Amino acid sequence: MQQIGFLLYPGFQIMSLAAVSAFEFANIELEEKVYDIRYLSENGGPITNSLGMVMETEAFGDPALDTLIVAGAPGIRLPNAVEAAFIRAALPVARRLASICTGAFFLAEAGVLDGRRATTHWYVSRELQSRYPRVKMEEDRIFIIDGSVWTSAGMTAGIDLALAMVEKDHGFEVARAVARMLVVYHRRAGGQSQFSALLELEPKSDRIQKALAYARSNLKAALSVEELAEASHLSPRQFSRAFRAETGQSPAKAVENLRLEAARLMMEQGRHPIDVVARETGFADRERMRRAFLRAFGQPPQAIRRAALQELQMRCTRPTA
Repeated sequence: MQQIGFLLYPGFQIMSLAAVSAFEFANIELEEKVYDIRYLSENGGPITNSLGMVMETEAFGDPALDTLIVAGAPGIRLPNAVEAAFIRAALPVARRLASICTGAFFLAEAGVLDGRRATTHWYVSRELQSRYPRVKMEEDRIFIIDGSVWTSAGMTAGIDLALAMVEKDHGFEVARAVARMLVVYHRRAGGQSQFSALLELEPKSDRIQKALAYARSNLKAALSVEELAEASHLSPRQFSRAFRAETGQSPAKAVENLRLEAARLMMEQGRHPIDVVARETGFADRERMRRAFLRAFGQPPQAIRRAALQELQMRCTRPTA
């Protein structure tokens, strides 16, 4: 039996424990208790999460677990000295050490991410990189495995991470069966950019907001800097400077992200030919759109469509327990 320890602390995000379901359903699928879940904290006893719910935990003990997973928090939370020491002690003796979402800050503070590839939620990835420059941050990944250390992006990415662990331990078919029972992707395509690109565009001024609204409504147009500047009633030079200052992106990059969002939606929800999708979203031709998809999602448009169709089929098929 493999012991999976979840490191909890006051204020942890309850969604971190969604990953537990993957291990639970693996037990059900295999008809035996292959995973034993333990909830750990510094002193043991009741721990209150960010929603005010209370969970019973046991105090830190032998760190030689099969897998130690650090829960995430709604914001950035760093480990205290005892928590960091427990994580460091687990690294050489646990088979796997993992974090969900902002739990990566625990691993980074404990020093176990030094020189390793890692990810975390896109919203705080640059903050982690700034605080811990020795970490090889890859912010557009669902999860990353570097040796015995696993890190995941947002809270729901913890499910992807747990499914990958189940597949590593018990094979493809078991992991696929667990995904079907959970009604989630077995292997989710793409990176975090598909969720975060437009959320980063939060301009403060009405003029830049107008330019973005114009761009969203006119994706088939050229959408040059001059055209967007005219929509915002600024000179091209003023517009470019203000746009980058308020969004952190160039106008060209923002327009590509808007086109990618629209094209991905058409690929997932519609049955338009790829040439039509490319034309309607302003990519002009399918090859240009394909290259943009590969940069942003790591998948060509056809793979995005296939994944969406597979998910639809999975959702329409009643899972078996």
